[in-house]
This record gives sequence, C-alpha cells and structure tokens, in this order.
Amino acid sequence: MTFFAPFTIPFIAGTIFLFAVVAIKWILWIVKLPKVDKRLIAHNLFSLSTLAAIWEVVRESLLHVRIFRRNMLLGFMHMSLAFGWFLLIVVGWIETIVYLGFEMIPLQGHVFFKYFMPINGIESHIPLFEQLMDALLLLVLTGVALAWFKRFGSKRMGMRRATKHVLFDRVALGALWFIFPLRLVAESLTAAIYGGNGFLTGSLGGWIAELLPNAVVAAIYEPAWWCYSSALALFFVAMPFSRYMHIFTEIPLIFLRKWRLHPTLERKSYDNFEVEACSRCGICIDPCQLQEDLGMHDTQSVYFLRDRRYNMLSLKVANNCLMCGRCESVCPVGINLTTLRINSRAKRRNIPHEGRYRYLVDVDRSSGNGKVGYFAGCMSSLTPGVQRSMELIFKSVGEEVWYADRDGGVCCGRPLMLSGETDAARKMVAYNTDLFRRHEITTLVTSCPICLRAFRENYHLDGIELLHHSQYIDRLIAEGRLSVSAGEASFSYHDPCELGRGSNVYEEPRRVISAIGELREPRHSRRDALCCGSSLANTVINDGQQLRIAQRMTQELVTTGCDTIVTACPLCHKAIARATNHPVADIAEVVAGNIAN
Repeated sequence: MTFFAPFTIPFIAGTIFLFAVVAIKWILWIVKLPKVDKRLIAHNLFSLSTLAAIWEVVRESLLHVRIFRRNMLLGFMHMSLAFGWFLLIVVGWIETIVYLGFEMIPLQGHVFFKYFMPINGIESHIPLFEQLMDALLLLVLTGVALAWFKRFGSKRMGMRRATKHVLFDRVALGALWFIFPLRLVAESLTAAIYGGNGFLTGSLGGWIAELLPNAVVAAIYEPAWWCYSSALALFFVAMPFSRYMHIFTEIPLIFLRKWRLHPTLERKSYDNFEVEACSRCGICIDPCQLQEDLGMHDTQSVYFLRDRRYNMLSLKVANNCLMCGRCESVCPVGINLTTLRINSRAKRRNIPHEGRYRYLVDVDRSSGNGKVGYFAGCMSSLTPGVQRSMELIFKSVGEEVWYADRDGGVCCGRPLMLSGETDAARKMVAYNTDLFRRHEITTLVTSCPICLRAFRENYHLDGIELLHHSQYIDRLIAEGRLSVSAGEASFSYHDPCELGRGSNVYEEPRRVISAIGELREPRHSRRDALCCGSSLANTVINDGQQLRIAQRMTQELVTTGCDTIVTACPLCHKAIARATNHPVADIAEVVAGNIAN
C-alpha cells in the first residue's frame, strides 16, 4: 500500500524537528535536576503517584477542569482544542486499524488517511467512523472559532485583557488557526471527488461538487492537502519556541509534582519545566491589581514568565510584583510563581558577604520563660497595640510565654528573600532557628503572617507547632480557656495575602470574629481577597501607588456597612488605616477589648 505523497514532506519534516527539539529540552532539563530530585523520580516512578499523575493529565491537560471552573466558555475552548485534537488522533488510528488491520503504517498514513483511502483502493466507507471523525473535527473547529473570537473580543469571553504575544507565538497561533479549517477543506474536496458520507465533510463535499466544475475541484485538490500539511509543519516548527510548548511541558510537570519534587530557594528543581509550562492563557492578568488599579500592563506573571523564558527579563519586571498570590491562585497549571520570582531576583541582587552579619553574633534580647514562644515580627513592633493586646490575652489565660523579640530581635528573613537577598535571609533563618531551639519552645505564635509563612516554608522547625495569633486565639476560645463577650458590633474582615493564600488560614479568624459580633464579607474575600498594596515584595511602585491600591481595597470593606474593619496582619493594618477614616483594628485588639470578666 502507498502512504507517501509529496505534500506530506512538510508534515514529516516538521514532526521530526518538533520531537527532536522537545527531546533535547527534556533531556537537558532532567540532567540539570538536583540528585535529590532524581532519587525522588526513581523512587516514585512505579507507584500510585504515577497513576494519580495520569488522571490529572486527563483532567487538566485534556479536559481543563480548572479553567472550566473559572470560566466555562474559556474552559470549553481549551477542552475542544486539546481533547478534540487528541480524540481525532486516537480515533483516526483506530479507524486505520479497522480498515487495514495491524499493518505497519507510517505516521502520515494515519494523519492523511482520507487522502490515501482512494489511492489504496478503499472505496467503501464505514459510516460510524465517517460521522465520528466529522463530529470531532466540528468540535475542534468550534474551539478554533472561540479562539478567534477571544483574540478579538476577549471581554465577551469574560477576560478584560488578552495576552500580548511574541513573534513565535503569533506564527504558531496563526498556523493553529488554519490547520483545522484547511483539513475541513481538504477532506471535503476529497469527498467531492471520491465520495464520503460524513455529515460535515460529506455534505460540504456534495455542495462543492454541485457548485464547482470537476476540473476546478481537481485543480485545487492537491494544493488543499499541501496547505494542510504546511500549516501543520509551520505549527510544529514554531511550537517549541512558542507558548504552545506548554503542551509538551505541562504533562511532565504534573508527573514531577506527583513524584514529590518541589522547587525551593535552595534548589531550582523543575524551574525550566514550570517556565515553559505557561500557556500564556492570560487568566492571571485580570486578577493583578497593578493592572486594575495602576494601569500597568507589562509586568504580570504571564509576561514575567515569557521574558524569563526568552532571557530578556529586566529587573524592573522581576521586581514589579506584589507577590500577593492572586495570580498564582487562579493559574490553571499551578506554577510556583512566587518561588520563580524570588529565584530571578536572587540572580541579580543576592550579595553574599560574611562581614554583613557580624551583628548577629551573641544577640539574644528575648525574655520570659515558657514552652509557648511569641514572635511579634518587625511590623508588629511598629504597631504596639497588637503586642499589648497579645500580652493581655496571654495574661488573661495564664499562659507562661517566652518573648522572642519584645525588646528587639532579628527579622524572620522573608522580606530579604522576597527582594532576592537570599543569602542574608538564610543567615537570619539560621539565627532564629538556633534561638528557638535553645529556649526549647514547643509552640511558636506570631502576629505577622509574613513571619508565619517564613517559619513554615523556609525554617526547619520540626517539633515546634507554628501558629498565627488568630489560630492561637481561636484555640483558646474553643478550649474554653478564653471567654469573650458577644455584642451587636459588625466587622468586615480583610484576608491578608500571606495568611490566606500564603498559609491557607481562613476559618480561624472568622470564627474568632463571629464569637464577638457580626461578620460581614466584602465582595473579594478568602482566596480572592485583594492585596493591601503595601507588600514588601514590590520595590518598584511608589508610596502614592501603594495608597491607591489600598484605597480601592478598603472601599470594598467600608461598603459592607461594618462598624470596624478587622485584619490579622500588622502591615495590612497600617495600609488600611491610612487609606480610610473608618475604624480599623487587628483581630488581637478586637479580642483584647472584648474579654469577658
């Protein structure tokens, strides 16, 4: 049987090029993985984790469940293109097996089977496959139509702004837009000449046969297949250098995560897979408050990842991010955007120098005794009301407390980490870790969500329970150790970024507030909560711009009609207080003011 024609040459060449480049990239990235990650892969390769990864690939790489949950129309577009194309390939292979048995057929024989059927004397058509392949082609064409619509009318697709693309993106996108319409034309022309009973290609082929003379149909027949093959080739050649490389990167990334690999500040792990797994779908753009409040449209995570991938990342783009986690919480691929940002900043700003850390030697200003330790944090030290309230709460329940920094101490290190000064941050982490161990505490309470996240992610404090003060207070109330007076006051609670999205603490603050008065939720809350704008992670925007972000966020809280705005972060407390004249309090201050006698 014959399964070669000159028009298949572009497709064959493009396919070889694509898989060669992808294989080279994968090999280089895997070789660069740390030894500990390679051991994890070997240990988990033949485990239930692999089965879980396969299921997630189906859910997210083919069906795009996460995108569906956020935007059904956008989810359908991605699903129809990904799953529809996948089914076209699978059903197409089954079709050739049904027609020809298990004969060895080259790849182009499967892809262009409708062309090779009449050449190889196959005149009878199996209606099931004719209809099914047409239905799948229509599904993919629907996705293509939605992609066209999204590019020129993103707002009607539920997106305020679409992504700006680079050259290779545009080339690949243009080719993708025409692959399936060209397939429709080529297969319909084949049906016009040789017959076919598919509801789509067969019907269109019948209309073509009626409208055009046979000579014209015959003249455009081969060029139509050339165009289809060339569009595929162009897409495959541009694909490894465009956003569509995510198709071949997201799948191994899912497996690496299921095999328990995890990038940290100490080791990059699968950074390369994450950077190229971004499809630049643009879902992360709309949640960014830099865009919404300040009109900045070139620093969002999608552009940070794009610029990092093509080695054109500027310090301004790397630094101009609140690292609030709003984009990361909606990313359908689940890319560790904060870690990638910090690693990118560290390349330019980390300055190891032992002489800078001499002040840490023999510094211990801690006081008190007790198995419960309290670490106020730098920002809590600048909001004395929070510390006084916590001391009152400790005293009211008879808790013996060791105060790590009541008389001054060392920062948790996270602000330096966020700026890229990772070496200096590690010195502070080592100092505080030794301090906590030396005083033999078993529970560490902090009033700063920034410190809490640092303790959980960057410290190795096995055996020490880590609590935010809202969690600690919630426990005291639940255990009956702390009694509070319930009243008619109403409160609107602001979820701090580092406490909510950063540490997944949502319920405890709400339970504490509800025990005292009425809780009123703003429009954006929990994982969707707005950032206060005073993030220590952004070194680009100025004070006035921070205030504008805070004012918009605070207005939402005020419009709930609450008596008092409550937050659980000293930094957010300061940002909200200067953005409004409305009463503002830390959750510890609210509790301290309502302790029952």
